[in-house]
Amino acid sequence: MAALQTRDSGAFVAAGLTAISPLGNPWEAAPEPQVASPRETRQIIAMNAEEEILALPGGPTRVRWRRHARARRVSLRIDPRGGGVVVTLPARAGRRAGMALLMTHADWVAERLAALPSAIAFADGTAIPIDGTLHRIRHLRKGDPEGARGSVWVEGETLFVSGGVEFLARRVGDFLRAEARRRFTALAATKAGTAGLRALRVSVKDTRTRWGSCARDGALSFSWRLIMAPRFVQDYVAAHEVAHLRHMDHGPRFWALVDELTPWRAEGMRWLNGEGARLLRIG
Repeated sequence: MAALQTRDSGAFVAAGLTAISPLGNPWEAAPEPQVASPRETRQIIAMNAEEEILALPGGPTRVRWRRHARARRVSLRIDPRGGGVVVTLPARAGRRAGMALLMTHADWVAERLAALPSAIAFADGTAIPIDGTLHRIRHLRKGDPEGARGSVWVEGETLFVSGGVEFLARRVGDFLRAEARRRFTALAATKAGTAGLRALRVSVKDTRTRWGSCARDGALSFSWRLIMAPRFVQDYVAAHEVAHLRHMDHGPRFWALVDELTPWRAEGMRWLNGEGARLLRIG
């Protein structure tokens, strides 16, 4: 599988996966030489789902612990979507190593978290981007005659949502996911056809660390949040993943094919590097 990573995800290699990160690596440190104790190992087995608030020098910080079987070093990564920090531990490193790295780079963590864009919720009156253009969410309350037109639709720069307000956020999210699935299914089919290739299937997901991926069986996956990015960004990401149908690396032939499939490579990468984190803070 090949993947195009999101901002602040760092660069890593897992089983069958190659990844790129134009923004560089996260902080890393060598793992502790000692093996974790049996008790500590039992505690860490479920660490992928463990989240807690720790009192770091920069203030209370949300920390998510995860263990990666192929990680070679303890690493820190800012999670733009959750507004916290992710600590990844190799198989033979204990939690103490992660805490040491956190404390050593507490200022870096605080600065990066403070620089994150403000979170934006799907709510009545909120403005969210669709294809890079801001659309104001307008909730149509029960009994409003316009509500009969459908649950969610766009008119001009307004995103109308009918039904109970308690379902508004879910309906907006479902609408954006459906639009992303439709858009990337069409983009992938067009670009694959141009290159004489075929995508087995196209899906959209809510990923934290990648904008898109291509599996070795020809299945493509895209972050639904890309429907909020400008169309030239969507075009670049679609071309990037379609090119992986032929080249599962990021060598010269891969980039040459990307350039054949889209004129927006440089602009798309630049936009994702500068603005991509904002997409992870919406919804």
